[in-house]
Amino acid sequence: MTWTRNDFPEGFLFGAATSSYQIEGHGMGGAGPTHWDSFAATPGNVVRAEDGARACDHYTRWPEDLDLLRDLNVDIYRFSTSWARVLPEGTGTPNPEGLDFYDRLVDGMLERGLKPAATLYHWELPQPLADRGGWRNRDIAGWFAEFTETIMGRIGDRLWSAAPINEPWCVSWLSHFEGHHAPGMRDIRATARAMHHVLLAHGRAIEVMRGLGLSNLGGVFNLEWADPADPDNPADVAAAARYDAIYNRFFLGGVFQGHYPAEVLEGLEPHLPQGWQDDFATITQPLDWVGLNYYTRKLIAAAPGPWPGLTEVQGPLPKTQMGWEVCPEALYRFIMRVANTHAPDLPIYVTENGMANADRLQGGVIDDPERLAYLDAHLAQCRRAIADGADLRGYIIWSLLDNYEWALGYEKRFGLVHVDFESLKRTPKASYHALERALRRKGG
Repeated sequence: MTWTRNDFPEGFLFGAATSSYQIEGHGMGGAGPTHWDSFAATPGNVVRAEDGARACDHYTRWPEDLDLLRDLNVDIYRFSTSWARVLPEGTGTPNPEGLDFYDRLVDGMLERGLKPAATLYHWELPQPLADRGGWRNRDIAGWFAEFTETIMGRIGDRLWSAAPINEPWCVSWLSHFEGHHAPGMRDIRATARAMHHVLLAHGRAIEVMRGLGLSNLGGVFNLEWADPADPDNPADVAAAARYDAIYNRFFLGGVFQGHYPAEVLEGLEPHLPQGWQDDFATITQPLDWVGLNYYTRKLIAAAPGPWPGLTEVQGPLPKTQMGWEVCPEALYRFIMRVANTHAPDLPIYVTENGMANADRLQGGVIDDPERLAYLDAHLAQCRRAIADGADLRGYIIWSLLDNYEWALGYEKRFGLVHVDFESLKRTPKASYHALERALRRKGG
């Protein structure tokens, strides 16, 4: 690493992140079925039809994992709660084992000096609610509010921060238009409704948490930079703007400006639910911070066919194991865009950044210089943004552990800690050890 904690402003926070379904082991502790279980059980959806039934067995091994976080010298642990673990039917009677688990987990963080940063929803929708239309059904905003009250009524008093929904684009577009994530749909009407309802549910959850007296509440948005494949081709320039509007400006604009971009309404407005314009008073509930998840940029070209009329083009930059281009400068551009345009009065956190790499355990050691270089380059852009006036308060790495990477099963490894998915043994990688040294406090 070319930096230490001392190269960042006093009080700048570092963290690592995980998500419930990806690590806990959803087959344990009385959790109910989710639409991810159904999606994974359908041939062709997930590599080797793998699911999160065991995952990393964080459900029983959480003390070991929290020790790894403590020893990494991070400040924040960004974790998520499983709706189906807390409310197996999605509504109604809570699962005591699920509530007890998150109680123990939060207490364990505090005992180790970690700041608990909760995300309420990271994609595992209870199957009974999926059966009732899931994110296509406007009632989901009320169902989500009930879940919020149940889980936050139990652990909210001890949290450092909370955010309702991880990556609204993935919950809605990737899952209902592209079909790559549960529920695996390819339906423009379902997409429009899911995109709107996920923001309505976000707003309702903020209202509920404010009512419970919680503070330090934010929203977490995944952002992907879009450049035209041919900047001299007006059609490609327009296609890249359309991609940016769908991926980035729809969600940021909805939450912070109370409107959707014209480029998205061009395709989705006929399919949005009746009276959608009246929901912005709920969607724009005031936040205390904004979280940015950033990994890559895409080159976009115009394509024939119906809206949105675009396609991705292979770019020239180095790629991660996911095939994603490494473009640290785009993280800087997003931080500055949010700081200057979308949320100029709010602190910003990079709530996810990291890379998948084909890590190999050799002689008990995992060298991952590619990950070190990736993190180093992106943190350099964070320092650049701070120097240029952005109120950037923290940086959280995805992920603490190698885990279940959704439709890609257990193949892609994002972790600072290697997990043997047979024995479940944890082995910190070279990147973990480098970060531990860089994050030591003065006198530590």
